[in-house]
Amino acid sequence: KMAEDNCIFCKIARGVIPSTTVYEDEDFRVILDLGPASKGHSLILPKKHFANVCELDAETAAKVLPLGAKIGAAMKKGLGCAGEAAGQTVMHFHMHVIPRYEGGPANIANWVPGTASAEELTEAAEKIKGCL
Repeated sequence: KMAEDNCIFCKIARGVIPSTTVYEDEDFRVILDLGPASKGHSLILPKKHFANVCELDAETAAKVLPLGAKIGAAMKKGLGCAGEAAGQTVMHFHMHVIPRYEGGPANIANWVPGTASAEELTEAAEKIKGCL
């Protein structure tokens, strides 16, 4: 997919709109967020347009995680941040994929872990598996 003219992130990724860029290559531009959650909060912007993670092509997807690790390592070294401070409680790589719902919580950044019965977990798992 090419960049879209009406997408602000496409414009930033192409350099049409100025940004504070911390990294750039032929596929990505990494910028500092203008409304940061914390010092160094960055956005990894593919130069190709994808509406969301579900639309990423395999080539871009294969490159974004190593880039995230590279940026994260630079943040740890340059800014002194750490996984524990971000709420990481199990020191084993993992990625959260958290669905959002209309009428659901407005902000999940300060989420308090909930509970789910074995039946609720099984039902949700089967619904997801049925769509894979």
